[in-house]
Amino acid sequence: MAAPLASTSGRLSRRFPFLDLHGQTAELRDELDASIRHVIDRGHYILGPEVAGFEQAFADYCGVGHAVGLNCGLDAVEFALRAVGVSPGDEVIVPAMTFIATWLAVDRAGAVPIPVDVDLGTALIRPDLIEAAITPATRAILVVHLYGRPCDMTAVEEIARRRNLKIVEDAAQAHGAMIGETRCGAFGHAAAFSFYPGKTLGAFGDGGAVTTRDPEVAERVRRLRNYGSVAKYQHVEFGVNSRLDEIQAAILSVKLKHLEPWISHRIALADAMRRRIADRRPDLAPPEPASGTRHAWHLFTVRTDRRDAVRAWLAEYGVETLIHYPHAFAEQPIYDARQSIQAPNAARIAATSLSLPFGPHLSLQDAETIADLFVDAVIAMADG
Repeated sequence: MAAPLASTSGRLSRRFPFLDLHGQTAELRDELDASIRHVIDRGHYILGPEVAGFEQAFADYCGVGHAVGLNCGLDAVEFALRAVGVSPGDEVIVPAMTFIATWLAVDRAGAVPIPVDVDLGTALIRPDLIEAAITPATRAILVVHLYGRPCDMTAVEEIARRRNLKIVEDAAQAHGAMIGETRCGAFGHAAAFSFYPGKTLGAFGDGGAVTTRDPEVAERVRRLRNYGSVAKYQHVEFGVNSRLDEIQAAILSVKLKHLEPWISHRIALADAMRRRIADRRPDLAPPEPASGTRHAWHLFTVRTDRRDAVRAWLAEYGVETLIHYPHAFAEQPIYDARQSIQAPNAARIAATSLSLPFGPHLSLQDAETIADLFVDAVIAMADG
Protein backbone atom coordinates (compact mmCIF):
# COMPACT_ATOMS: atom_id res chain seq x y z
CA MET A 1 0.00 0.00 0.00
CA ALA A 2 1.37 3.38 -0.97
CA ALA A 3 2.23 5.78 1.85
CA PRO A 4 0.46 9.13 2.18
CA LEU A 5 2.09 12.15 0.60
CA ALA A 6 4.63 14.07 2.65
CA SER A 7 2.21 16.99 2.97
CA THR A 8 0.01 14.92 5.28
CA SER A 9 2.37 12.36 6.76
CA GLY A 10 3.06 14.48 9.85
CA ARG A 11 -0.57 14.35 10.97
CA LEU A 12 -1.35 10.65 10.76
CA SER A 13 -1.54 10.28 14.53
CA ARG A 14 -4.68 12.44 14.45
CA ARG A 15 -8.04 10.78 14.00
CA PHE A 16 -10.88 12.44 12.12
CA PRO A 17 -14.37 11.34 13.21
CA PHE A 18 -17.10 11.83 10.65
CA LEU A 19 -18.99 14.20 12.93
CA ASP A 20 -18.27 15.42 16.44
CA LEU A 21 -20.90 17.64 18.02
CA HIS A 22 -19.18 17.96 21.41
CA GLY A 23 -17.38 21.15 20.41
CA GLN A 24 -20.57 22.82 19.24
CA THR A 25 -22.34 21.86 22.46
CA ALA A 26 -19.45 23.11 24.58
CA GLU A 27 -19.46 26.42 22.72
CA LEU A 28 -23.13 26.98 23.57
CA ARG A 29 -23.25 25.14 26.90
CA ASP A 30 -24.27 28.10 29.07
CA GLU A 31 -27.01 29.19 26.66
CA LEU A 32 -28.30 25.66 26.25
CA ASP A 33 -28.30 24.93 29.98
CA ALA A 34 -30.19 28.15 30.67
CA SER A 35 -32.79 27.41 27.98
CA ILE A 36 -33.41 23.88 29.27
CA ARG A 37 -33.65 25.05 32.89
CA HIS A 38 -36.15 27.70 31.81
CA VAL A 39 -38.44 25.03 30.33
CA ILE A 40 -38.14 22.86 33.42
CA ASP A 41 -38.83 25.75 35.77
CA ARG A 42 -41.84 26.92 33.74
CA GLY A 43 -43.39 23.44 33.77
CA HIS A 44 -45.03 23.72 30.34
CA TYR A 45 -43.73 20.84 28.22
CA ILE A 46 -46.07 20.36 25.24
CA LEU A 47 -46.99 22.97 22.58
CA GLY A 48 -46.05 25.86 24.81
CA PRO A 49 -44.25 29.18 24.38
CA GLU A 50 -40.91 27.63 23.40
CA VAL A 51 -42.42 25.83 20.42
CA ALA A 52 -44.39 28.91 19.40
CA GLY A 53 -41.31 31.10 19.72
CA PHE A 54 -39.11 28.77 17.69
CA GLU A 55 -41.77 28.37 15.02
CA GLN A 56 -41.98 32.12 14.55
CA ALA A 57 -38.20 32.57 14.55
CA PHE A 58 -37.69 29.76 12.03
CA ALA A 59 -40.47 31.06 9.78
CA ASP A 60 -38.83 34.49 9.85
CA TYR A 61 -35.44 32.95 9.06
CA CYS A 62 -36.85 31.07 6.07
CA GLY A 63 -38.78 34.12 4.88
CA VAL A 64 -42.23 32.58 5.12
CA GLY A 65 -45.29 33.27 7.20
CA HIS A 66 -45.56 29.93 8.97
CA ALA A 67 -43.49 27.13 10.48
CA VAL A 68 -45.02 24.17 12.31
CA GLY A 69 -42.81 22.11 14.61
CA LEU A 70 -43.07 18.33 14.40
CA ASN A 71 -41.59 15.16 15.81
CA CYS A 72 -39.30 14.36 12.86
CA GLY A 73 -38.44 15.09 9.25
CA LEU A 74 -40.33 12.07 7.90
CA ASP A 75 -43.57 13.38 9.39
CA ALA A 76 -42.75 16.82 7.99
CA VAL A 77 -42.55 15.51 4.41
CA GLU A 78 -45.71 13.41 4.78
CA PHE A 79 -47.73 16.21 6.37
CA ALA A 80 -46.52 18.75 3.82
CA LEU A 81 -47.72 16.48 1.02
CA ARG A 82 -51.07 15.85 2.64
CA ALA A 83 -51.56 19.52 3.48
CA VAL A 84 -51.06 20.64 -0.13
CA GLY A 85 -53.68 18.16 -1.32
CA VAL A 86 -51.88 14.89 -2.08
CA SER A 87 -54.38 12.07 -1.55
CA PRO A 88 -54.35 8.27 -1.70
CA GLY A 89 -53.83 7.09 -5.28
CA ASP A 90 -52.11 10.27 -6.43
CA GLU A 91 -48.63 10.15 -7.93
CA VAL A 92 -45.74 12.27 -6.69
CA ILE A 93 -42.55 12.90 -8.68
CA VAL A 94 -39.46 12.17 -6.54
CA PRO A 95 -35.70 12.03 -7.21
CA ALA A 96 -34.32 8.52 -7.65
CA MET A 97 -31.46 9.30 -5.23
CA THR A 98 -32.20 10.53 -1.71
CA PHE A 99 -32.62 9.22 1.82
CA ILE A 100 -35.49 6.74 1.93
CA ALA A 101 -37.62 9.01 4.15
CA THR A 102 -38.48 11.08 1.07
CA TRP A 103 -40.05 8.09 -0.65
CA LEU A 104 -41.60 6.63 2.50
CA ALA A 105 -43.40 9.91 3.18
CA VAL A 106 -45.14 9.64 -0.18
CA ASP A 107 -46.23 6.09 0.59
CA ARG A 108 -47.42 7.09 4.05
CA ALA A 109 -49.59 9.76 2.45
CA GLY A 110 -51.19 6.98 0.42
CA ALA A 111 -49.64 8.20 -2.82
CA VAL A 112 -47.25 6.57 -5.28
CA PRO A 113 -43.65 7.83 -5.59
CA ILE A 114 -42.57 8.13 -9.23
CA PRO A 115 -38.75 8.35 -9.39
CA VAL A 116 -36.93 10.57 -11.85
CA ASP A 117 -33.20 10.25 -12.43
CA VAL A 118 -30.77 12.79 -11.02
CA ASP A 119 -27.84 14.75 -12.41
CA LEU A 120 -24.63 12.75 -12.20
CA GLY A 121 -22.63 15.71 -10.94
CA THR A 122 -24.98 17.25 -8.38
CA ALA A 123 -27.23 14.27 -7.44
CA LEU A 124 -30.24 16.62 -7.79
CA ILE A 125 -33.42 15.80 -9.70
CA ARG A 126 -33.19 16.56 -13.42
CA PRO A 127 -35.98 18.96 -14.40
CA ASP A 128 -35.60 17.96 -18.06
CA LEU A 129 -36.79 14.44 -17.17
CA ILE A 130 -39.76 15.45 -15.01
CA GLU A 131 -42.16 16.14 -17.88
CA ALA A 132 -41.98 12.59 -19.23
CA ALA A 133 -42.85 11.18 -15.78
CA ILE A 134 -46.05 13.22 -15.40
CA THR A 135 -49.36 11.38 -15.85
CA PRO A 136 -52.99 12.36 -15.25
CA ALA A 137 -52.53 10.99 -11.69
CA THR A 138 -49.57 13.25 -10.88
CA ARG A 139 -50.37 15.67 -8.08
CA ALA A 140 -47.03 17.06 -6.89
CA ILE A 141 -43.30 17.35 -7.46
CA LEU A 142 -41.20 16.58 -4.38
CA VAL A 143 -37.71 18.05 -4.79
CA VAL A 144 -34.77 17.28 -2.49
CA HIS A 145 -31.96 19.78 -1.91
CA LEU A 146 -29.54 16.91 -1.39
CA TYR A 147 -26.36 17.51 0.64
CA GLY A 148 -27.48 21.15 1.06
CA ARG A 149 -27.25 21.99 -2.66
CA PRO A 150 -30.34 23.85 -3.95
CA CYS A 151 -32.29 22.36 -6.83
CA ASP A 152 -33.06 24.29 -10.00
CA MET A 153 -36.30 25.70 -8.65
CA THR A 154 -36.85 28.02 -11.63
CA ALA A 155 -37.17 25.04 -13.95
CA VAL A 156 -39.26 23.03 -11.49
CA GLU A 157 -41.62 25.94 -10.83
CA GLU A 158 -42.16 26.48 -14.56
CA ILE A 159 -43.18 22.84 -15.01
CA ALA A 160 -45.45 22.93 -11.96
CA ARG A 161 -47.22 26.09 -13.14
CA ARG A 162 -47.77 24.74 -16.62
CA ARG A 163 -49.00 21.34 -15.43
CA ASN A 164 -50.93 22.62 -12.40
CA LEU A 165 -48.88 20.64 -9.88
CA LYS A 166 -47.95 21.31 -6.26
CA ILE A 167 -44.32 21.67 -5.20
CA VAL A 168 -43.01 20.36 -1.89
CA GLU A 169 -39.38 20.85 -0.88
CA ASP A 170 -37.56 18.22 1.13
CA ALA A 171 -35.13 20.65 2.76
CA ALA A 172 -33.99 18.25 5.49
CA GLN A 173 -30.35 18.90 4.52
CA ALA A 174 -30.73 22.47 3.32
CA HIS A 175 -31.05 24.74 6.36
CA GLY A 176 -29.77 28.10 5.13
CA ALA A 177 -29.26 27.12 1.49
CA MET A 178 -30.28 29.90 -0.88
CA ILE A 179 -31.18 30.73 -4.47
CA GLY A 180 -30.62 34.41 -4.95
CA GLU A 181 -32.02 36.10 -1.86
CA THR A 182 -34.55 33.34 -1.13
CA ARG A 183 -33.82 30.55 1.31
CA CYS A 184 -34.77 26.95 0.68
CA GLY A 185 -37.99 26.38 2.56
CA ALA A 186 -39.67 29.37 0.89
CA PHE A 187 -40.21 27.87 -2.57
CA GLY A 188 -43.27 26.01 -3.72
CA HIS A 189 -46.31 25.33 -1.57
CA ALA A 190 -44.63 23.79 1.48
CA ALA A 191 -41.25 22.57 2.66
CA ALA A 192 -40.09 19.95 5.14
CA PHE A 193 -37.11 20.19 7.49
CA SER A 194 -35.42 17.72 9.82
CA PHE A 195 -33.69 18.69 13.06
CA TYR A 196 -31.97 15.34 13.58
CA PRO A 197 -28.88 15.98 15.77
CA GLY A 198 -26.43 15.68 12.87
CA LYS A 199 -28.17 18.32 10.74
CA THR A 200 -26.72 21.80 10.33
CA LEU A 201 -29.50 22.93 12.68
CA GLY A 202 -29.93 19.95 14.96
CA ALA A 203 -31.79 19.23 18.18
CA PHE A 204 -30.74 16.88 21.00
CA GLY A 205 -33.09 14.27 19.54
CA ASP A 206 -35.48 14.00 16.64
CA GLY A 207 -37.44 16.99 15.41
CA GLY A 208 -38.84 18.50 12.24
CA ALA A 209 -40.91 21.32 10.79
CA VAL A 210 -43.03 22.32 7.83
CA THR A 211 -42.65 25.83 6.45
CA THR A 212 -45.15 27.49 4.14
CA ARG A 213 -46.52 30.83 3.00
CA ASP A 214 -50.06 29.43 3.00
CA PRO A 215 -51.98 29.74 6.30
CA GLU A 216 -54.36 26.93 5.31
CA VAL A 217 -51.47 24.56 4.72
CA ALA A 218 -50.00 25.51 8.09
CA GLU A 219 -53.31 24.96 9.86
CA ARG A 220 -53.72 21.52 8.27
CA VAL A 221 -50.25 20.51 9.46
CA ARG A 222 -51.09 21.71 12.97
CA ARG A 223 -54.16 19.47 12.96
CA LEU A 224 -52.26 16.48 11.62
CA ARG A 225 -49.56 16.75 14.30
CA ASN A 226 -52.09 16.85 17.15
CA TYR A 227 -54.53 13.97 16.63
CA GLY A 228 -56.45 15.82 13.91
CA SER A 229 -57.71 18.27 16.51
CA VAL A 230 -58.98 21.81 16.00
CA ALA A 231 -59.65 22.24 19.71
CA LYS A 232 -59.30 19.98 22.72
CA TYR A 233 -61.41 16.84 22.21
CA GLN A 234 -62.63 18.06 18.81
CA HIS A 235 -61.08 15.89 16.07
CA VAL A 236 -61.95 16.63 12.47
CA GLU A 237 -59.58 14.20 10.72
CA PHE A 238 -57.27 11.27 11.40
CA GLY A 239 -54.06 12.76 12.79
CA VAL A 240 -51.19 11.50 14.92
CA ASN A 241 -49.03 12.66 17.79
CA SER A 242 -46.10 14.42 16.11
CA ARG A 243 -45.43 17.45 18.28
CA LEU A 244 -42.05 19.12 18.65
CA ASP A 245 -41.51 19.24 22.40
CA GLU A 246 -40.65 22.34 24.42
CA ILE A 247 -37.10 21.33 25.38
CA GLN A 248 -36.11 20.58 21.78
CA ALA A 249 -37.67 23.86 20.66
CA ALA A 250 -35.68 25.73 23.32
CA ILE A 251 -32.46 24.08 22.14
CA LEU A 252 -33.23 24.88 18.50
CA SER A 253 -33.99 28.51 19.36
CA VAL A 254 -30.50 28.85 20.86
CA LYS A 255 -28.82 27.18 17.90
CA LEU A 256 -30.80 29.14 15.30
CA LYS A 257 -29.09 32.34 16.48
CA HIS A 258 -25.73 30.79 15.50
CA LEU A 259 -26.80 29.16 12.25
CA GLU A 260 -25.46 31.80 9.85
CA PRO A 261 -21.87 31.78 11.17
CA TRP A 262 -21.95 27.98 11.19
CA ILE A 263 -22.98 27.95 7.54
CA SER A 264 -20.23 30.43 6.70
CA HIS A 265 -17.73 28.08 8.35
CA ARG A 266 -19.08 25.15 6.36
CA ILE A 267 -18.72 27.10 3.13
CA ALA A 268 -15.12 27.99 4.01
CA LEU A 269 -14.35 24.34 4.79
CA ALA A 270 -15.92 23.15 1.55
CA ASP A 271 -14.03 25.76 -0.49
CA ALA A 272 -10.76 24.69 1.10
CA MET A 273 -11.44 21.00 0.46
CA ARG A 274 -12.58 21.55 -3.11
CA ARG A 275 -9.47 23.63 -3.90
CA ARG A 276 -7.15 21.07 -2.33
CA ILE A 277 -8.70 18.20 -4.26
CA ALA A 278 -8.95 20.13 -7.53
CA ASP A 279 -5.30 21.20 -7.36
CA ARG A 280 -4.23 17.56 -7.44
CA ARG A 281 -7.12 15.69 -9.07
CA PRO A 282 -9.73 17.98 -10.66
CA ASP A 283 -11.82 14.97 -11.66
CA LEU A 284 -12.43 14.12 -8.00
CA ALA A 285 -13.66 17.52 -6.79
CA PRO A 286 -17.41 18.01 -6.22
CA PRO A 287 -18.97 20.49 -8.66
CA GLU A 288 -19.08 24.14 -7.67
CA PRO A 289 -22.40 25.56 -6.48
CA ALA A 290 -24.52 26.95 -9.30
CA SER A 291 -24.15 30.67 -9.94
CA GLY A 292 -26.41 32.74 -7.72
CA THR A 293 -26.95 29.97 -5.17
CA ARG A 294 -25.63 29.25 -1.70
CA HIS A 295 -24.80 25.61 -1.07
CA ALA A 296 -25.25 25.00 2.67
CA TRP A 297 -22.84 22.01 2.63
CA HIS A 298 -24.62 19.71 5.02
CA LEU A 299 -22.39 16.97 3.59
CA PHE A 300 -19.15 16.97 1.62
CA THR A 301 -19.56 14.04 -0.75
CA VAL A 302 -17.01 12.83 -3.29
CA ARG A 303 -17.02 9.92 -5.73
CA THR A 304 -14.59 7.18 -6.63
CA ASP A 305 -14.93 3.92 -8.56
CA ARG A 306 -12.94 2.13 -5.84
CA ARG A 307 -15.03 3.40 -2.98
CA ASP A 308 -14.78 0.42 -0.65
CA ALA A 309 -11.01 0.18 -1.02
CA VAL A 310 -10.58 3.94 -0.61
CA ARG A 311 -12.82 3.91 2.43
CA ALA A 312 -10.81 1.10 4.02
CA TRP A 313 -7.56 2.95 3.31
CA LEU A 314 -8.88 6.13 4.90
CA ALA A 315 -10.11 4.21 7.95
CA GLU A 316 -6.62 2.79 8.41
CA TYR A 317 -5.30 6.34 8.52
CA GLY A 318 -7.91 7.52 11.01
CA VAL A 319 -10.46 9.10 8.65
CA GLU A 320 -14.04 8.00 9.32
CA THR A 321 -16.35 8.15 6.28
CA LEU A 322 -20.00 7.35 5.58
CA ILE A 323 -21.98 6.48 2.45
CA HIS A 324 -24.93 8.73 1.57
CA TYR A 325 -26.69 6.71 0.14
CA PRO A 326 -25.80 3.15 -0.89
CA HIS A 327 -29.08 2.34 -2.67
CA ALA A 328 -31.09 4.19 -5.30
CA PHE A 329 -34.88 3.92 -5.46
CA ALA A 330 -35.10 0.82 -7.63
CA GLU A 331 -32.49 -0.98 -5.49
CA GLN A 332 -34.53 -0.81 -2.28
CA PRO A 333 -36.17 -4.14 -1.41
CA ILE A 334 -39.51 -2.51 -0.59
CA TYR A 335 -39.69 -1.18 -4.15
CA ASP A 336 -38.94 -4.52 -5.83
CA ALA A 337 -42.08 -4.24 -7.95
CA ARG A 338 -40.52 -1.29 -9.77
CA GLN A 339 -37.13 -2.75 -10.61
CA SER A 340 -37.56 -1.78 -14.28
CA ILE A 341 -37.12 1.92 -13.44
CA GLN A 342 -34.35 3.50 -15.48
CA ALA A 343 -32.20 5.76 -13.28
CA PRO A 344 -28.61 5.04 -14.27
CA ASN A 345 -27.19 8.20 -12.71
CA ALA A 346 -28.77 7.46 -9.35
CA ALA A 347 -27.42 3.91 -9.47
CA ARG A 348 -23.97 5.21 -10.37
CA ILE A 349 -23.98 7.71 -7.50
CA ALA A 350 -25.13 5.03 -5.07
CA ALA A 351 -22.21 2.83 -6.09
CA THR A 352 -19.47 5.48 -5.95
CA SER A 353 -20.34 8.23 -3.44
CA LEU A 354 -18.40 8.71 -0.22
CA SER A 355 -18.99 11.38 2.43
CA LEU A 356 -15.84 12.75 4.08
CA PRO A 357 -15.66 14.12 7.65
CA PHE A 358 -17.28 17.52 7.65
CA GLY A 359 -18.90 19.94 10.04
CA PRO A 360 -18.42 22.46 12.83
CA HIS A 361 -15.74 20.37 14.56
CA LEU A 362 -13.22 20.84 11.75
CA SER A 363 -10.63 23.57 11.27
CA LEU A 364 -9.51 24.69 7.82
CA GLN A 365 -6.25 22.82 8.36
CA ASP A 366 -8.20 19.66 9.26
CA ALA A 367 -10.30 20.05 6.13
CA GLU A 368 -7.24 20.36 3.90
CA THR A 369 -5.63 17.34 5.53
CA ILE A 370 -8.73 15.22 4.97
CA ALA A 371 -8.89 16.34 1.33
CA ASP A 372 -5.23 15.39 0.86
CA LEU A 373 -5.76 12.02 2.47
CA PHE A 374 -8.70 11.34 0.18
CA VAL A 375 -6.60 12.03 -2.91
CA ASP A 376 -3.77 9.97 -1.41
CA ALA A 377 -6.17 7.08 -0.97
CA VAL A 378 -7.43 7.24 -4.56
CA ILE A 379 -3.84 7.31 -5.84
CA ALA A 380 -2.82 4.46 -3.56
CA MET A 381 -5.70 2.29 -4.73
CA ALA A 382 -4.93 3.07 -8.37
CA ASP A 383 -1.33 1.97 -7.80
CA GLY A 384 -2.29 -1.09 -5.75
